[in-house]
Amino acid sequence: MQSLNRFLYGPTPEEKVKAWQNKLRQETRLLDREMRQLDLATTKVRASVKQLAQKGDVKSARILAREVVRSDKQKDRISVSKARLGSIGTQLNQQMAMMKITGSLQKSTEIMKLSNALIKLPQISQTMREMSMEMTKAGIMEEMIDDTLEMDDDEELEEEADAEVDKVLFALTNGKLGEAPAVSNVTPATEDTTLEDEETEKTMERYRQTLNGILS
Repeated sequence: MQSLNRFLYGPTPEEKVKAWQNKLRQETRLLDREMRQLDLATTKVRASVKQLAQKGDVKSARILAREVVRSDKQKDRISVSKARLGSIGTQLNQQMAMMKITGSLQKSTEIMKLSNALIKLPQISQTMREMSMEMTKAGIMEEMIDDTLEMDDDEELEEEADAEVDKVLFALTNGKLGEAPAVSNVTPATEDTTLEDEETEKTMERYRQTLNGILS
């Protein structure tokens, strides 16, 4: 009889909630994995920034420092998104408890607000859109409002990158140098320095591509 009801009417509310909970756990594991990848890549880039600053190549250090800032911003977004996924899970547990009293799922403005915010994160956007549609059909949510994604402010990113390099230089010089010069000192070019510059450029590009692959 239960199988027949499922065939005629689809999953029960309890089954729907369990399916959504499973999706939330899957997306949380996905974000955990990306966080670990970002930590690993950023650690290497930070080490490279220190090496470049130590050699006096502040210009290159600033370029990589911008990638560190981007990575840190992304990790902050992931942390907030994980918390929101957890909050939706808690709200669904409350729905299950209330359903024993009311006999049906109730509309939740909190779940709608959290879901709308999570759709803005590209890594889980598609899954959250699908879940939102399912929850709308189940009566938990109203029609989603698709807000425009907010873009990073380039000027703010520049200032944070400068601050990141300043902190590195401060640490490397034991506080003697707390503010990086706008342009590194120019030294006569030799064959050795040219080769070294080419190797540095290749290393920088490799790190930037790695981070861009994770952040995109």
